[in-house]
Amino acid sequence: MLAQRELRLDSLRMIYKRGAGHPGGSLSAADIMAALFFHKMRLDPQRPDWPERDRFILSKGHASATLYAALARRGFFPLQDLERWGELDCHLQAHPDRLKTPGVDMTSGILGHGVAIGAGLALAARQDPKGGDRNRLGKPLGSRVYVLLGDGECQGGIVWEGAMVAAKYRLANLTAIVDYNDVQLDGPVHEIMPLEPLIEKWRAFNWATLEINGHNMRQILEALDTAGEIHHRPTAIIAHTTKGKGVSFMENDATWHGIPPDEAQYARALAELRGEV
Repeated sequence: MLAQRELRLDSLRMIYKRGAGHPGGSLSAADIMAALFFHKMRLDPQRPDWPERDRFILSKGHASATLYAALARRGFFPLQDLERWGELDCHLQAHPDRLKTPGVDMTSGILGHGVAIGAGLALAARQDPKGGDRNRLGKPLGSRVYVLLGDGECQGGIVWEGAMVAAKYRLANLTAIVDYNDVQLDGPVHEIMPLEPLIEKWRAFNWATLEINGHNMRQILEALDTAGEIHHRPTAIIAHTTKGKGVSFMENDATWHGIPPDEAQYARALAELRGEV
């Protein structure tokens, strides 16, 4: 629990200090990010461009606060750098930039591009004989690629174009994780543009599918392990989460999609995340 709590605390500090950001989606994704960066992915913070590393794509790039917190806690750059998030001359900008930030594999802006770019990276990795997982026949699969996308993103057609490419090339080294908190900028996802049946949609695109509680670390890790054992197609993990997880007045409230807390709200949020109330 320590890693995900620290990611939530770091994210809120950054958003409060900058006076801008997306607390709801950063908090909902913290457990998934902790599982990936501290338990699952093969990374070398001293060599951010290590060719045999696993790749991570934050397709929902507006939740960059939790990604930067994970990278800092993992050792890609000093924790003190988080204090300068969003400053003009800082390598940590509102949306991740792979040319500026160590550990970032995709520059994100407009939502929806992560799956398609992930498919390209996964295809390239599979053709690279260096390192990585192997299938049952001993053929190198290359580095694994993980894409974290929001549920609102799945309303966009480009997500499904990428899904078709991944299925066509049987990219078993690609895993997409949907942060399914059912809240987007203007309200509930199921009211604005319903996604259900979401699992059946991914299955129809010939992806292996798993459904989990996105705040249960055991379920997250087991799903990631299972994805690594599937050798003939990509995997989609539908992770049910809570927008603003851990802060009572932010949970399931679209208001907190993209505004920072004021001083009193920030103090209360910190106290709740620390278990002091």
